[in-house]
Amino acid sequence: MPTKTTAQKTTPKQSVAQKKTTERVMHEFKHGELKSGRKGAGGKVKSRKQAIAIALSESGSSNKKSPAKNKKTLAKTKRKETKR
Repeated sequence: MPTKTTAQKTTPKQSVAQKKTTERVMHEFKHGELKSGRKGAGGKVKSRKQAIAIALSESGSSNKKSPAKNKKTLAKTKRKETKR
């Protein structure tokens, strides 16, 4: 019986819309435009890890939230992006 030497991490695949949102958020971070909190009340995001967490949350590909909440978040972000 073979034993597993390495544990494989299973991450969900991102859709095209989720990838675009993640790319946009990371672009904002690189250019110093990404703000934390509601309406940027928390100030500029300085940490790369925090930027990644915001990107995953906005794109609706978070492992911490339920699938229904992820869909709702992605739809909200898409509405926000079309207003720009």
